[in-house]
Amino acid sequence: MNGDALPLGDETTSVLLDRAKGGDERALNLLCERMVPRLRRWATGRLPAGARSLNDTEDLVQDAVIRSIRRLEEFRPEGSGAFFGYLRQAVMNRIRDQVRRAGVGDRVMDAAEKPATPFASPLDDVVGRETLERYEAALERLRESDREAIIARIEWNCEYDEIADLVGSASAHAARMKVKRALVRLAKEMGHES
Repeated sequence: MNGDALPLGDETTSVLLDRAKGGDERALNLLCERMVPRLRRWATGRLPAGARSLNDTEDLVQDAVIRSIRRLEEFRPEGSGAFFGYLRQAVMNRIRDQVRRAGVGDRVMDAAEKPATPFASPLDDVVGRETLERYEAALERLRESDREAIIARIEWNCEYDEIADLVGSASAHAARMKVKRALVRLAKEMGHES
């Protein structure tokens, strides 16, 4: 290792992405190691039972990542957290494809976009669904960097040092402050819908 390069594991996602685009297989493998577990956590519960066949969530995530990697040269990041958002969208597209193939209709597609909550009563399910819809709508109105910070912390339960890497913050403390401010903006957006 030369003196001016960080060990590969310490490099930011954007640096790894640039290296992977340049053909660095170690960088590509490390990107996958970072992203795939988070994508699995996010995707868990989003594939409705009626759309499952031999494919499970893990298979869909893996397939989406492989397809995305094949088109890596075409990907143009638009800010921090863009690569994760790109992969997240690829996974959602694979879930939609699976639902369409299963021919189970729009009701199941709605369920795919909003994970099921086990052990919920009908009332909990309705209240939870309405809150989730407000959350998703408010999230879409936020800046991309705020959205990615919230998703990383709330949906993926990432540590702040991981979030710093994902969103390009200088430190875990800076990422914590970014998440805090983003959550305040999210709450205000959700409050506008009440």
